[in-house]
Amino acid sequence: MSDAAQLDPEDRKIITLARSARARNSVAEGAAVRDETGRTYVAGTVALDSLKLSALRTAVAMAVASGATSLEAAAVVTEAESASEEDRAAVRDLGGAGTPVLVAGPDGGLRTTLPA
Repeated sequence: MSDAAQLDPEDRKIITLARSARARNSVAEGAAVRDETGRTYVAGTVALDSLKLSALRTAVAMAVASGATSLEAAAVVTEAESASEEDRAAVRDLGGAGTPVLVAGPDGGLRTTLPA
């Protein structure tokens, strides 16, 4: 599923939220995840001297900290061509191997959908 026109509205929403987080916070990446109840968690890259987290790992951590027990989908807006293995592992830990990870460019255009 690489055609944005084919995207489910809820998947389009998490890409938009991720893009907004990236722009609002002027960070390298923005991410959003949707849990099993439909709640969304949005985050940007964390780049402190003592703590460095990708946007996607931060969004997964926020979901876990808020009581989510599973994920339906994840999205990351990045200049990178793909999501890192570490990011996909975090999504997989909470959502399972089949959880889709939507990777979009800074313009919000979907580049690819990967399994966690």
